[in-house]
Amino acid sequence: MELDGHIYVWSPERLTATYAAVLGLLTHQVFRRHETYCISAHLTLLLAPPLLIALTVSDSWQCIPKTRLLVSYAAYLSTLVLSLVSYRLSPLHPLARYPGPLGCRVSKLWMASLSRAGYQHVYYRDLHKRYGSVVRIGPNELSIREPSAVMALVGPSGLPKGPHVTGRLLTDKDLPMIGIEDLSTHMTRRRAWNRGFSSAAIAEYEELVGRRAMQLVQRLEEHQGKQVDIERWFDYFSYDAMCDMTFGGGSELLRDGDENNVWSVLSAGMTAMTFFGHVPWLGVYFGYLPAATRPIKSLLAACKGLVEQRMQQGSRTRDLFHYLNHEDQMEQSPPPMRQLVDDGILAIVGGADTVSGALTSVIFCLLTHPETYDKLQVEVDKYYPPGEDVSSTRWHRDMKYLEAVINETLRVYSPGLGGSQRKVPADGPGVTVGSLYIPPGTALWVHAFSLHRDPSNFFPFPDDFWPERWLLAPHSPDLLSPEAADAKPTNFVHNEEAYMPFSHGPMNCVGKNFALMEMRIVICALVQRFRFRLREDYDRADYDRNFKDYLIASRPNLPVIIELRE
Repeated sequence: MELDGHIYVWSPERLTATYAAVLGLLTHQVFRRHETYCISAHLTLLLAPPLLIALTVSDSWQCIPKTRLLVSYAAYLSTLVLSLVSYRLSPLHPLARYPGPLGCRVSKLWMASLSRAGYQHVYYRDLHKRYGSVVRIGPNELSIREPSAVMALVGPSGLPKGPHVTGRLLTDKDLPMIGIEDLSTHMTRRRAWNRGFSSAAIAEYEELVGRRAMQLVQRLEEHQGKQVDIERWFDYFSYDAMCDMTFGGGSELLRDGDENNVWSVLSAGMTAMTFFGHVPWLGVYFGYLPAATRPIKSLLAACKGLVEQRMQQGSRTRDLFHYLNHEDQMEQSPPPMRQLVDDGILAIVGGADTVSGALTSVIFCLLTHPETYDKLQVEVDKYYPPGEDVSSTRWHRDMKYLEAVINETLRVYSPGLGGSQRKVPADGPGVTVGSLYIPPGTALWVHAFSLHRDPSNFFPFPDDFWPERWLLAPHSPDLLSPEAADAKPTNFVHNEEAYMPFSHGPMNCVGKNFALMEMRIVICALVQRFRFRLREDYDRADYDRNFKDYLIASRPNLPVIIELRE
């Protein structure tokens, strides 16, 4: 290069840094356009270009100066990071129009770190209060609190699943149904589940649930006048019931207690799994570490044992496995063993965890709202007086107050606080819903907790447990007495479009109706037989403090005193 008659020759280090910086910019474009979980591809793009630059500039391929190699890697990686961050913060980014915290816009590691404390649901709600109905919670991710967008995004013609399950399970291979992102593959896999949770199939499960509910009552009777942690007993019940329904048996926690630490295995790693759900690529990396995958392997081993036991026993009842294994369609070949194991884990973990948490929240809400407890007891006594078979579901449709209590509990303390992550396919068009445009490749949450607690959707008392709102709703005026109708607040808001504890559409919670049946049977059985009360020194605020979001809400400790009803 010539300036003012002088010839300047760039040093090898300066030339190396320039070439490396240019390659860093180009590599960012490759990463931006092509998503992959392939570690070898990541390593190649991160490590090979600086080495090639250093080799090219070096005088000898046999000996590369260490300084030149360090300069090449420093220039390449720093340019790559700077380009990535600058683009994510720039007005050129497809999500630049949507507000959000700086940390969220820069990297998903921000939310991953915050999620470890278990309060990401509260954080998202606060973000919506600050920024509005659409918030950018990641470089390419949104949280949406807009009821009109619910059906369009997660309804019958909604978006496919997002990638968070890949991160939670530390693998992008052999994903369970809820983690399959391809829409056609997901729906094909779901067909057996739909048969297994049809109305006819659920009717056959009633006896199994009723028997376990009666066993729960009997075990609690043994603790009359004593204090118990009721959430633990719900854990036992729900796990036993799900094993009965899925495999025709295989668990006796209600009888024997948790001798094998089943719930410790289920709970192990939930914090880490939530962290990796935000950064799926990093989760796949950790999936190659034996220590990281130990809890998942323990679950796989336990469920594989149940699958093998069920296959040896054959179909004694029309359990869920009867449908998952295509025993109801003999012309079809059975699925691979790994798929049956994955489906078994999904049924037990997804069913047991959520129902146990919901039942715990129902009892908490009843005990902290005595007037509601009294009203529900009156209704239970009307339909299930002493001596009436409380395991029968014959009166459930008529029990409007029970339905209101369950609905309101699921609104305030939904087991699925975040909802269901979805993603606009990167290779397709963007999605427009009203004034909202979501570009290709964008992941999103229609955030259930924020919708449920938004006063523009539920008012008054959006943060409080108030079952009467479900009886005052516009669609149910026939349930109101004249006095109740007169008491309806003039500014009453009840937007059921914003109510989504089970999500919506063909990819919603497939076990919704079964879970509701379980809850109704257990609640009626407990209210018929017992009168619970909280431990006197129990701090009610502890429940909210310990109600945490690890995809499925945690079950706070709930110490209750058991008293038999006379």
